Amino acid sequence: MLLTIDCGNTNTVFSIWDGKEFLATWRTSTEWQRTADQYFVWLTTLMNARKLDIEIDEVIISSTVPRVVFNLRVLCDRYFNCRPLVVGKPECLLPQQPRVDAGTTVGPDRLVNAAGAFDRHGGDLIVVDFGTATTFDVVARDGAYVGGVIAPGVNLSLEALHHAAAALPHVDISKPQSVIGANTVHCMQSGVYWGYIGLVRELCARIRAEYDRPMKIIGTGGLARLFEQGEDLFDWIEDDLTMHGLTVIHRFNKENG
Repeated sequence: MLLTIDCGNTNTVFSIWDGKEFLATWRTSTEWQRTADQYFVWLTTLMNARKLDIEIDEVIISSTVPRVVFNLRVLCDRYFNCRPLVVGKPECLLPQQPRVDAGTTVGPDRLVNAAGAFDRHGGDLIVVDFGTATTFDVVARDGAYVGGVIAPGVNLSLEALHHAAAALPHVDISKPQSVIGANTVHCMQSGVYWGYIGLVRELCARIRAEYDRPMKIIGTGGLARLFEQGEDLFDWIEDDLTMHGLTVIHRFNKENG
């Protein structure tokens, strides 16, 4: 059974893949201090709660936090008796190599999103991922990652407002009833919500104009559905795009390794 792990700056997601579907998905906060033993106790407790009597013998990891990878490797070696594939490492093959400036390191999450999106939708794509950062990944006709855009994440922007301006409170992101806010909280929610709607529309329009061919837009990440409400921003929303991309890369390595 395959365990896919997506370690982001804020959260780490674990999913179990049986070759046809994900049997379960769990999320925990990303903490580089968490040991292999702690991961195992947490994971097996959740598996037992779901009555999943399975044996994990393969693991693939995508991590934007390098310090976390060591303990995840120990987890795989100590408890699953396997060596994990780590996206971005030389031994992990990609279906298509990224075409970017020489010497540029592409985030593994972006490579995984490109592989997952191409597998489901073909090429000529913009993948908009609402994570700690809001990223726009351009996927060429042949599935290669060819560049993109990085903007501050939604929650990061709200935190920055709260911490940098003493009079502004911490607020949750939601779709406001009107653009013009009648109080401070509504003003902040309007600025962030409609500001990001504008950000996505404008950047996607400029990418399409520069790319100069029809492109489909894929939304992913926890806030994609919030921003899609009545706005027609995306052609598709893929909640499990990153985890699917990990299965695509794992399959490619098994077939070509």
